[in-house]
Amino acid sequence: MGLKNKAASLIEEFKAFAFKGNIVDMAIGIIIGAAFGKIVNSFVNDVVMPVVTALIAKCGGQNAGEGIKTLVYTTSEGIAIPYGTFIGEVLNFLIVAFAVFLLMKKFLGFMQNMRKKKAEEAAAAAAAPAEPPAQEKLLAEIRDLLKNK
Repeated sequence: MGLKNKAASLIEEFKAFAFKGNIVDMAIGIIIGAAFGKIVNSFVNDVVMPVVTALIAKCGGQNAGEGIKTLVYTTSEGIAIPYGTFIGEVLNFLIVAFAVFLLMKKFLGFMQNMRKKKAEEAAAAAAAPAEPPAQEKLLAEIRDLLKNK
């Protein structure tokens, strides 16, 4: 096999791999996931964090104007530990995980219900006897009439 044939074969294998339905579906999922991540980050930063910050301020923790991600502990040696950022990221993770959980639970539940419905319809169709064609009905009527004579 020549170099040109090997290159053509390699290109064909790559096309088969790269444009397979699973790869394209995965790429679409990653793109949608990234967009969903931006939505969740905005929700956490713009909705949840101000509420959490207000609760911390109400409990006497920080000034009301400070965000939770700006919480910093400074040691006696002058080392700053920004623990607020960590708390913010933990909250972000928990919200994303919960949102994905709900989405998958609803999506998988919907898919499972659709499969169950199709299976029930198929079972009902298989259980119900098929109606005989008109010719067979007519022949059965003729047979019954002849028996009664």
